[in-house]
Amino acid sequence: MESYSDIVQTLLKKRGLKHKKEIDAFLNPSYDNHLHDPFLMLGMDVAVKRILKALEDGEKIAIYSDFDADGIPGAALMHSFLTKIGFSNFRIYIPHRDREGYGFHTHAVEQLAKEGVGLIITVDVGITASDTVTHAKELGVDVIITDHHQPIEGSDCNDAIVVLNPAQKQCQYPFDGLCGAGVAYKLVQALIAHGRQGTPGDSAVMQNIKDLPIGWEKWLLDLVAIATVSDMVPLIDENRALVYWGLKVLRKSPRPGIRALCAKMRINQALLDENDIGFSIGPRINASSRMGESQEAFKLLITESIEEAEILAKRLESLNNKRKGAVANITKQVKKKVQKMQEALGEHELPNVIVTGDPSWNPALVGLAAGSVADTLGKVVCLWGRDGSGVLKGSCRNGGTEYSIVKMFEMAKESLLKFGGHHAAGGFSVSNEHIHSLQDALNNGLNSAEIDDKVIREKQKMMHYDIALSLSDVHTKTAQDIAQLAPFGVGNPKPIICLRNVDITSIRHFGKEKNHIEIRIQDTVGHFRKASKFFATAQSFDRELQEGDTVTLLAHLEESSFAGRRTLELRIVNIM
Repeated sequence: MESYSDIVQTLLKKRGLKHKKEIDAFLNPSYDNHLHDPFLMLGMDVAVKRILKALEDGEKIAIYSDFDADGIPGAALMHSFLTKIGFSNFRIYIPHRDREGYGFHTHAVEQLAKEGVGLIITVDVGITASDTVTHAKELGVDVIITDHHQPIEGSDCNDAIVVLNPAQKQCQYPFDGLCGAGVAYKLVQALIAHGRQGTPGDSAVMQNIKDLPIGWEKWLLDLVAIATVSDMVPLIDENRALVYWGLKVLRKSPRPGIRALCAKMRINQALLDENDIGFSIGPRINASSRMGESQEAFKLLITESIEEAEILAKRLESLNNKRKGAVANITKQVKKKVQKMQEALGEHELPNVIVTGDPSWNPALVGLAAGSVADTLGKVVCLWGRDGSGVLKGSCRNGGTEYSIVKMFEMAKESLLKFGGHHAAGGFSVSNEHIHSLQDALNNGLNSAEIDDKVIREKQKMMHYDIALSLSDVHTKTAQDIAQLAPFGVGNPKPIICLRNVDITSIRHFGKEKNHIEIRIQDTVGHFRKASKFFATAQSFDRELQEGDTVTLLAHLEESSFAGRRTLELRIVNIM
């Protein structure tokens, strides 16, 4: 501990890290020591043997992935591995978000079977698709499920060759928080490890696996980092090591698509961090399926052509801008609906679950709007729209509350056609018959579901700050000390600093709709800084802000590298 600054030591203690071994593991994750043996995952040996047999026999393989910023990098990861070992008899299948929707679909299996596919490997999808797996078996197609979503009781994929999912209750893998691409990476690790043990006379593909440079698979960690951060899984344990090293790979990734995307976003690739993934790269990958074709983001990640990469990066930028406008429009409509709902309730409080929608809303975008409104209201918000096939589909966000979306769905499953997701977010489809009673059904489901005490404790803990500083301590060295605890995310939140007794000398609202706020703060000896918060006004905090007020400021301190320039930023958490 003596080798670390007082600020770093204080922050480590706040995270319960006291002993040298655990501190070193946290601050300097080791690829060799802090990644778990992939063969500890239930069924890994079965999956590896089946895939290696397909590779040796030249059997046609399909990689079937989800269409989000976890599934698409996962598909690109599998594509990179199979291409590297010289295996070409495979194809990637990513369902169209609007025309097909989320899931592992029977019609897709039928199409793949007609194409001669003998083995399907899913990525980030399939854990609840028992009917599709059974149908594949009937057609003579083997299925290996790789997923990380919570299994749903009664949806066991018993007809799959094997299911790789650390979230399975019977799986004794040391860490259950991997994302979909993370599970796919463990599969590739296992395939390479087992393939190196092949015997003489193996096929050319098997020889290529044995000839892979030691550690080549680390070059796939750029994709794992993108997926892990984008999917907001906990950045602890193995995920911390994967993202820590993944960011190092990402900063020097030779992928033309990554380089072109960074150039288009005006991000210095050498300075990429988890914020750039979460707020820039991930949304553009997701925009591909939300506004166009998910294949465009996939092609961006696998292309070896600089020219194609530049075209695709420009396309994703355009789609992302259109997505922002469409989401803003839905959000504005939702706020009007909620306002009318509140007016109708009078003095009564809004329900814990707010459900609203419109047939004209794009189901691919309602989740983003739901997240924005849920965070503002501190309620569970579920929004729905109608997809291209006429089905009502929606998304829910828990707004940082202690409620579990998946548990809520399970308790209200009689009112839903399909559902799935995580603690904080989920998706559903609903019939026209049940849409008008869905709010009551979900509220009843929420009240029946058990509240996660661990989430409550974490939420209460986040209401406090990590370290108190003076305004004179707000400088680059402090930001660099704090950054030693990165990457930040779920399970390892950004430290909150507390600045007491600072005066607000100016307040400015900025942005096209003046929906962001910037304040200038100063202490008694003349030190000053600017602090800002997106999507906030002077009324958004524990007290309404006025110039001349003396306040306590809670904020994140970080260095931004936008447009290649390093600037110090205070991001407001709360003002009291």
